[in-house]
Amino acid sequence: MRVDNIFYEPDALSYDLGKELKEKYNDIPWIPIQNHNNIEQLRKNSNKEFPAMKRNLIVGIRKTHKYTPNHKVSDFLVPYTSSGCSAMCLYCYLVCNYNKCSYLRLFVNREAMLNKLIKTAEKSKEDLVFEIGSNSDLVLENTFTGNLNWTIEEFSKANKGIITFPTKFDMIDSLLSLNHRGKTIMRMSVNPQQIIRKVELGTSSLKGRIRAINRMCDAGYKVGILIAPVILLDNWEEEYKFLIEQLADELTDKVKKQLFIEIIFMTYSYVHRAINSEAFPNAVDLYNKSLMTGRGRGRYCYRDTVRTKGEEYLRSEVAKKLDNVPVIYVV
Repeated sequence: MRVDNIFYEPDALSYDLGKELKEKYNDIPWIPIQNHNNIEQLRKNSNKEFPAMKRNLIVGIRKTHKYTPNHKVSDFLVPYTSSGCSAMCLYCYLVCNYNKCSYLRLFVNREAMLNKLIKTAEKSKEDLVFEIGSNSDLVLENTFTGNLNWTIEEFSKANKGIITFPTKFDMIDSLLSLNHRGKTIMRMSVNPQQIIRKVELGTSSLKGRIRAINRMCDAGYKVGILIAPVILLDNWEEEYKFLIEQLADELTDKVKKQLFIEIIFMTYSYVHRAINSEAFPNAVDLYNKSLMTGRGRGRYCYRDTVRTKGEEYLRSEVAKKLDNVPVIYVV
């Protein structure tokens, strides 16, 4: 990632990680801000400047530490060491309010966040699972901060609990030799390569992602796969059929023996359409009036009948090609 500017809260430099980042990126302009949640000069940018804004890093202190109950792969969604992303997936649910959430924000108070995580885990009678990657892609963030390496090793010392994170990136070399003690689940998000190329801009290739999950499994990590988000473009049946065949062919037997699959259909929005039409005028249009309906304020999802057909098709293909791999939920 090319970084043009780093916007920072001055108090962030009183933390060890803040000092490390200042030294590591000292050749890049550092611009002081009052609040990482409201950077006025970026909020004023037009939609067509969206890709350029992705070349900014934000360094701040996370103030929100509230855990959200979750009943899928994890017990709680946990605000953690980053928010946002430098990739430019055209559907990204983190792009919630025009230019507020587009860039990668790094939070330096990692010790406080990890301490709460460990205390919550150890107070529970059961092994809780914490989703630490719902606000960002931690494999990407790790290339800047090393936070994922640090978190995996530090959390492995806890007596209870499991952490999990999804990713669309394959930069996992530094994770392979860590002492994770089986307390980390990596879940790789996959899509047909055509969708990755046209829609998930700036992310790793499908082959790279499959290679990464194989290597993580070989290193003893628990692994899962998200087919997400499912996007019903032209020829979607053939594209997803080929994707599942590719997974069946290229995932190792070791992965398949422990694998689980999550399937998530795309939700789109008026905000995405407004940004994409100006920032990526030649990109594929993800909105399809014949297939989609309104869902809440300014949001679109696939109609129930369309989604049901898609779910039946994907479950059938997974059963045929990956017959012992459970689909644990579809949303």
